[in-house]
Amino acid sequence: MTIPEPLRVVIVDDEAPARMILREACSRHADVELVAECAHGVEALDVIDEKKPDALFLDVQMPRLTGFEMLELLEHTPLVVFVTAYDEHALAAFDVHACDYLLKPFGNDRFDEALARIRERRASTQPSPSYAELSDDARAASLQRIAVRRGSDVDIIPVTNLEYLEARDDYVRLHAGDRSWLKQRTLAWFEKNLDSRRFVRVHRSFMLALDALASVESETKDRHVAVLKSGARVAISRAGMKRLRAHLE
Repeated sequence: MTIPEPLRVVIVDDEAPARMILREACSRHADVELVAECAHGVEALDVIDEKKPDALFLDVQMPRLTGFEMLELLEHTPLVVFVTAYDEHALAAFDVHACDYLLKPFGNDRFDEALARIRERRASTQPSPSYAELSDDARAASLQRIAVRRGSDVDIIPVTNLEYLEARDDYVRLHAGDRSWLKQRTLAWFEKNLDSRRFVRVHRSFMLALDALASVESETKDRHVAVLKSGARVAISRAGMKRLRAHLE
C-alpha cells in the first residue's frame, strides 16, 4: 500500500486563538504536516516562498496586508482555504481559485470538508492556481491601495498618493512624489481597476492622476505634455488629449 505524501500546510492569521484552533484541527490528521504559522502577511511571504507548502489556511482581514494582497505577491502558489469572519468574502475567495473558505467559528466537520477539498485538488490534474488577477469583488469598487514587494518587506502605496503611472514592458512604474515603484502589472490592468473619475490614460505608456495636473503645454498641433504639480512632465497622445479634455470639461 502506497503511503500518501504528507500535506504540508502553513497557517496565516493575525489572531493567536484562531491559529491555535487551526493548529489543533490540523493535528487531528496524521497526513497533515504543519510547517509554519505566521501572524501577518508580510512575514508569510518569505516563509511560503521558502518552505513551498502544499496548502495555506489564510485569514482575509489582517493588518497591513490583507489575505488577497498577500496572495498577489507570492512567488510560490499553494492551494488556499480562506478563513474569515466575513462571509461576503466567500465569492471573492472562489474567484481567486481558492479550494474553500471557512467561516469563523467553524467545527471539525467543516474543517475536515475543507481539507478534503484540498486533497482532491492536489490529486487532480488542474494547473497550479494563479492569484495575480484578483476579481473586482476581492477589492473595493476601485483600487484603493497597491502592495509592492521589496525584498523581504512590502510597501503599501495609497492610490491617493499616485501622480502618474508609466508602462515598462510587463511592469508599471508607479510615481508618487520623489519615489517610484515597479509593479508587475500592465497599464491596461490599472486603467480597468483605478477610479476613472480620478485617473485618465493620456498615452499608450502613461496614466495620470487628475488632481496632480498643473497645466497642459502644446508642443505641436497634435503633441501635448502634461505638467504635474511636482514638476514631472508626461507625454499626451492625440487620443489621450481627447480623453483628458472630456475629464476636464
